[in-house]
Amino acid sequence: MPSNSARPVRVRFAPSPTGDLHVGNIRTALFDWAYARHTGGQFIFRIEDTDTDRVTDEYIQAAIDTLKWLGLNWDEGPEVGGPYGPYLQSQRLDIYAEWAGKFLANCDSYYCYCSPDELEAVREAQRKANVAPGYNGHCRDLTADQIEAYKAQGREAVVRM
Repeated sequence: MPSNSARPVRVRFAPSPTGDLHVGNIRTALFDWAYARHTGGQFIFRIEDTDTDRVTDEYIQAAIDTLKWLGLNWDEGPEVGGPYGPYLQSQRLDIYAEWAGKFLANCDSYYCYCSPDELEAVREAQRKANVAPGYNGHCRDLTADQIEAYKAQGREAVVRM
């Protein structure tokens, strides 16, 4: 029953199905579900299935079955749909690419060509210097020549904001 003082909320539970749900996942799902129900809001279930090396259809189905077994019915998500689908993250890549393009066009984001090893070296140096680890902005102001050099090396880019 909704509380008179609480405004309806939209909460999202989005596990990465790289194994069975664990107690931490279940606690989060339970709290999100209970909060949504308490406020008369919505409980959204989305599957973060982008780790293609470890995600399996069996783990996706196990996550769905576990929430059903627990009685945590969702308002939007796999098997029930909803207005903001799709609810499998891997099926939303075109949406993300469209928005990344808009952010890049507006100069609200940029391409980063740092390799995972380079990023780890930066984090390690930050830890040794007792600085909170985080991206150092290395690629934020690359010149056109630097970008072309990275592309010529075959480096893949990610979009950073």
